[in-house]
Amino acid sequence: MDALKTANDTLFILLGAIMVLAMHAGFAFLEVGTVRKKNQVNALVKILTDFGVSTIAYFFIGYGIAYGVNFFAGAETLVAKNGFELTKFFFLLTFAAAIPAIISGGIAERAKFNPQLAATFLIVGFVYPFFEGIAWNQAFGIQAWLKASFGEEFHDFAGSVVVHAMGGWIALPAVLLLGARHGRYSKSGQISAHPPSSIPFLALGAWILTVGWFGFNVMSAQTLDKISGLVALNSLMAMVGGTLVALVLGKNDPGFVHNGPLAGLVAVCAGSDLMHPMGALVVGGVAGALFVVMFTLTQNRWKIDDVLGVWPLHGLCGAWGGIAAGIFGSKALGGLGGIAFMPQLIMTALAIGIALIGGGAVYGLLKMTMGLRLDQEEEYNGADLSIHKITSTPEREPNW
Repeated sequence: MDALKTANDTLFILLGAIMVLAMHAGFAFLEVGTVRKKNQVNALVKILTDFGVSTIAYFFIGYGIAYGVNFFAGAETLVAKNGFELTKFFFLLTFAAAIPAIISGGIAERAKFNPQLAATFLIVGFVYPFFEGIAWNQAFGIQAWLKASFGEEFHDFAGSVVVHAMGGWIALPAVLLLGARHGRYSKSGQISAHPPSSIPFLALGAWILTVGWFGFNVMSAQTLDKISGLVALNSLMAMVGGTLVALVLGKNDPGFVHNGPLAGLVAVCAGSDLMHPMGALVVGGVAGALFVVMFTLTQNRWKIDDVLGVWPLHGLCGAWGGIAAGIFGSKALGGLGGIAFMPQLIMTALAIGIALIGGGAVYGLLKMTMGLRLDQEEEYNGADLSIHKITSTPEREPNW
């Protein structure tokens, strides 16, 4: 029976890893559809190669920092570990690799290729696992201190803060250090629209992410005996809340409509195992509103050229999700309890601080040493031709 349970748990977490791996195709097509046509190839190549670099960084460095586990042993020793432990690395890697996939959307259309790969290695190897270990592996005794001080530890079931807030807030200094795309904002204050190149691709990316998210959330239980239908239902309700609020506030704009479910799902990750479904609906709706309002402010009022809106979508909605878990997870609002507001607030703030310092240090160092952005001519020609020497849809076909 023990062998059967281990095998079932291994298959369960493997399927979760595959579903989250598939979400990276969603990140790719969301970016492909949002950027201009001359940058579509770059978006596709970035997401795939970032995943490859993330795997190397997490395998050799990051996983050890977060969990004290390494793979520096012979295959005979590794096989002696049960398959669940090895597959768990794959599952958690797909979470770690989401960080550069998130950042990619914010810095799109003007970032150099190799410096971003270097940033991916440093972030997934060092910055992300530093906080991951604190939140999910009791590092530095911070969780124990929160438990002693407030009666409960910080709770983030599926990564509203650990993954999404970290990714969004790391992206913010990268976007600011890069600066806006040429022609986006004029000195006279005029704003030049850079409309999405393909709404169908944008929608495809959003749908792939949405479907994969049920692996991201539900399978964060990690073992079959801990699976919860409440997580699935709450994810569904938050997704719907985010969609409908973004539809109304975004005035039927398809970009807002397709990012709305993502905002809701980002926010519900942390407390999806604790909230009442009506609470999840509210959390998702607030996240949808937060994304529409803050995306508009950053782009039009503050002139921060965050191409896919990753700071409002992941950074702010992720932070909201961490705090909201402490509100809507309480028994007073229909939740299961076992959560406290202050640990959620303190650890969310700590995540933001680590992300800003880590992101600023990584991208600041790379700006000084390698440079971050394409020159004006390369940006004008597009990252596809400038970096990859090919466009997504060649204008002319050869006659032979």
